[in-house]
Amino acid sequence: MEKYLLPFINLTLEMAPYLLLGFFFAGLLHGFVPRRFYTRYLSGRNLRSVVNAALIGVPLPLCSCGVIPTAMSLRRNGASKGSTVSFLISTPQTGVDSILATGALMGWTMAVIRPLVAFFTGILGGALVNTFDRSTASGESHDDADAELPHGFWARLRLSLHYGFVDMMQDIGKWLVIGLLIAGLITILVPDNFFDALGHYPLLNMLVVLAIALPMYVCATGSIPIAVALMMKGLSPGAALVFLMAGPATNMAAILVINKVLERRALLIYLATIVGCSIAFGLAIDAFIPEWLTKGALPTCCHEEMAIPLWKTLTGIIFVILLVNALLPRHHLHHHNEEISMSTYHFSVKGMSCHHCQANVEKAVRTIQGVEGCQIDLATGDVAVSGDVDPATITSTINALGYTCTPTHP
Repeated sequence: MEKYLLPFINLTLEMAPYLLLGFFFAGLLHGFVPRRFYTRYLSGRNLRSVVNAALIGVPLPLCSCGVIPTAMSLRRNGASKGSTVSFLISTPQTGVDSILATGALMGWTMAVIRPLVAFFTGILGGALVNTFDRSTASGESHDDADAELPHGFWARLRLSLHYGFVDMMQDIGKWLVIGLLIAGLITILVPDNFFDALGHYPLLNMLVVLAIALPMYVCATGSIPIAVALMMKGLSPGAALVFLMAGPATNMAAILVINKVLERRALLIYLATIVGCSIAFGLAIDAFIPEWLTKGALPTCCHEEMAIPLWKTLTGIIFVILLVNALLPRHHLHHHNEEISMSTYHFSVKGMSCHHCQANVEKAVRTIQGVEGCQIDLATGDVAVSGDVDPATITSTINALGYTCTPTHP
C-alpha cells in the first residue's frame, strides 16, 4: 500500500501550489472579464476571428466537457464556424492552471511548448474550416452576454474565489483525482523502460497513444500526471505531447456534439487537425529538443522517498481540503421554491457534466420569451422551468446547445 500511495501523494504535493494559483487566476478570468469580450471578436469568416478565438481559448481553464457548451454558446452569439472550431481545439488543451502544473511536473520547456502548440493548432483548424466549409449558416446574436456578472469589485472578487475554488474544482476535481490515480497505477504496474521497445518506431509509438487518447475523457490538468508516469516508463516527450494534445481536446461526447451542431465536414477538419498537428509537433520535439530539457525536468519523487518542503505540504493540505469540500455531494436546487410556480415544466437533460454546462443551459432557457424561472440540478440533470412557455421551445433550445433534452413529469 505504501508503495502505491507514495507516488500518488508526492505527485499531489508537487502539483498543489501551482494548481491553487491556477484556480485563482481562472476565477479572476471568470469574474472580471466580461462574457461580451469573448463574443465581440469572434464573428466573421476571416483569419482575425480565428486567431482571436485561439488567443482567448489558450488561457481559459475549460475542460473538454465544459468547452462544448461554451463554444456552442459562442456560436449562438454570432461566432463563425472557423472561430468556434479554433476555440474548441485550443481551449481544452491548456489553461492557466494546466500551464503552471505542466511547469511543476514536466519543466518549463514543456509548459511553454504546450500552449504554443494549442494556439497554432487552433488557428490551423479554424482557418481550414473557413476555407473548406462553405456553409453560410451563422450563429444567432444575443446582447445579454454580461448579464450574469455582478457589479462592484468585491462582488466580482467573491464570484472569482467561489468559481475558482468551488465551481471549477467541482468540474475538474474528479478527473484530476482519476488522473493522479492512473499515474500511480502506471508507476507501480508498468515496468521501467516499457516503451523503450518502441523507441525505434516513434510514429508507431504516437499512433498507439492516439488510439488511447482520442476517445477517452481527460482534462488538461488531469492528463499531466498520466503523461509524466508514461514518460518515466520510457515514453518519448514527443509521444507524451501527443497524449497531452489529443486526450483533452477530444472525446466521444465532443465528437458527437460537433457533428450535430457544426456538421460532418467541420468535425472531420477538427479531428484531422488535432491528429496531424499532434504527430507533427511530437516528431519535431523528439527530433530537435534535447531530452534534458524535457525528461530531465521530471520529478524524482515518484521513484523514491525524499524530503518535501514544508510550504508544499501546507499547500497540499489546503488543496486537499478545498477539493474534498468541492466534491461533497450537493443534491438540491438553489432557491427552487422561490422561482418555480404552478406552471412548471420539468426536463431531463443528458450531457451536462460541469458548471459551464449548467450556466449555458440556464442562460439559453432564460432568454426564451415567457420563461419566469429556471433551476437546474446538475447532479440529476433535472431542469425545472416556470412560466407561460411552450415545452417544445425549451426542448429545441437545449438540444441546439448539443445536449439531449426530453420532457418529464413533475
